[in-house]
Amino acid sequence: MPLLPTPDTSHVDYDQIYEPSEDSYLLLDTLSSDSEISFLKERFPTQNAVPIVLEVGTGSGVVLSFLTTNSSTIFGHDSVLTLGIDVSTPANKATNETISRNKPRGHYLDSLTANLVSPLRDGTVDMLVFNPPYVPTSELPILPGEEDAEGGRKLDLLELTYAGGPDGMLTTDRLLDSLEKVLSKDRGVAYILLCAQNKPEAVAERLRSGRYGEEGIRWQVEKVGSSGKKGGWEVLGIWRIWR
Repeated sequence: MPLLPTPDTSHVDYDQIYEPSEDSYLLLDTLSSDSEISFLKERFPTQNAVPIVLEVGTGSGVVLSFLTTNSSTIFGHDSVLTLGIDVSTPANKATNETISRNKPRGHYLDSLTANLVSPLRDGTVDMLVFNPPYVPTSELPILPGEEDAEGGRKLDLLELTYAGGPDGMLTTDRLLDSLEKVLSKDRGVAYILLCAQNKPEAVAERLRSGRYGEEGIRWQVEKVGSSGKKGGWEVLGIWRIWR
């Protein structure tokens, strides 16, 4: 299959918004690979209900725009509704602009300013994509609205895009805990990016053994994309999680 074009993000202010990098492009490559296209076409056939595709943490909008613009290739049809969520208002504005510039074929709804999946009703998302803040840091950054006017910690929008707490998993763990509620019951699937320092094999085992969420669902988990190895370590991986 020919390579699908990468969306134009030349309008994005990278002083506030995460610039597409190796992790972003790994998601694009993985979601447009022959194996994942086959999986998604079988999971979301044309004759079934229109799937809702959510990206959490849209940043520049490059991934969500890629899915919306190339929906006919990736899903086999354009009957797809796409939605974004980001805690950063500038990121949501950038996502709107990125998608409008890149000739969407699927049906883009909006990009909401919110913390993870908090505004969504249970069971509404059919496909979720998350490139989380996965870098281990001493603490999580503050969120918009938590600034200390007395001179304490200040909001740093770029820090929000990468800082994941002591093991790089604090934000990702919260999202994984919410999968059982936000994903649709019959066909919900998530694509999550993890780095080597997140101990991805251990995360996958916790998912398979039902140690996330209140219901203790035993998820199917498979690594479907990889950035290769550096210094003997596989640096980045994309993990597919489904019922």
